[in-house]
Amino acid sequence: MDIQALKNRFGIIGNAPALNYALEVAAQVANTDLTVLINGESGVGKEVFSQIIHSLSARKHNPFIAVNCGAIPEGTIDSELFGHEKGSFTGAADARKGYFETVNGGTIFLDEIGELPLGTQSRLLRVLESGEYIRVGSSKVQKTDVRVIAATNKDLLQLVHAGKFREDLYYRLSTVPIRVPALHDRPEDIHLLFRKFAADFATKYRTGSVQLDDDARQLLMNYPWPGNVRELKNIAEQISVLAKDKQISAKELNTYLQPFSNNRSPVLASGHTQSSDFSNEREILYKLFFDMKRDVTELKKMFLEVLQNPNVAAQNSTLINELQDLRNGDTLQPVLLQPTLHNAVQTPITLNPVKDIQDHVVVEESLNILDKEKELIIKALKKHKNKRKDAALDLGISERTLYRKLKEYDIEN
Repeated sequence: MDIQALKNRFGIIGNAPALNYALEVAAQVANTDLTVLINGESGVGKEVFSQIIHSLSARKHNPFIAVNCGAIPEGTIDSELFGHEKGSFTGAADARKGYFETVNGGTIFLDEIGELPLGTQSRLLRVLESGEYIRVGSSKVQKTDVRVIAATNKDLLQLVHAGKFREDLYYRLSTVPIRVPALHDRPEDIHLLFRKFAADFATKYRTGSVQLDDDARQLLMNYPWPGNVRELKNIAEQISVLAKDKQISAKELNTYLQPFSNNRSPVLASGHTQSSDFSNEREILYKLFFDMKRDVTELKKMFLEVLQNPNVAAQNSTLINELQDLRNGDTLQPVLLQPTLHNAVQTPITLNPVKDIQDHVVVEESLNILDKEKELIIKALKKHKNKRKDAALDLGISERTLYRKLKEYDIEN
């Protein structure tokens, strides 16, 4: 099929070379039964590509289903995909067909494939290699003829190296990889998309279509669009509904955009950019946290030495006050120890050595990443009154991942 005709049929806007190439690959592979892995950031439209592949395939008249693997709790995902027998687990009042059974002969789109538990990955690998699966609680092997299209916004190869994704499944899924470009990689398409969305919302809400002046158009192209096409569409809808003047300036457009840094990724002291993946950001946060803890521990040791040596304490009353403020929760200001002077004025300080030494005994805290992760999860649950969805959002992980962590750390919710 001609690429332009394909764009018209599925409402795809843009002429970026990377986008055209991704569409060409999708069209070429559609009429086969090869497994396809669609890579791309969140919000780039990966599901649209799965629909294109299914619609152009010989299976187009058979069922198509999209499954978000990250939205299904770990304890039920096997049942959702492969079905279960009556009484196989608590609450299984009746036997149930899974997606691989109900979509037999059609196509299943597995979004966020990187969120699958390792056990489920083994079951999926068997389906891909032999077309066989077993319902939860059953011993009967069943056959299915389903084409699998997977998608992810993560680096699966990196997950393989971290032991979180099966290597054999990765290579089985990526028979034909398709890379959907992010919006910031196709700046020439940004204004075209905005005009299309603005026109659609003008028709929907029966208002005039908004127009951008030159400065606003430049601002639109310079914005990094972390949410990609989904974010651009939301911005276009907001402006269409809320803007009183349909001629939008850069100043007004800026009120609808989220603040951003020119550097999309955090930079470490070594000068290397770090991935925006949450796990890497968490490691950076932990490192800073541990460094701060180590500094505080050193200050406590110094305070203990001061308490044990009254002469030093008399000459460094500023240090005593600052560390006492730290103990009370105040912000610690930098303190320089003064050299011992024989002619220094001795300022008497009343101390309770036994009590203060007990209060400031240095206890080495655990630097185990897992311990700190458990603490963060508990704090997030307390903060959001045990609402898992809100706690998971605050932690930057999926609700399914939080569910797994609660079981792993034996945290009562």
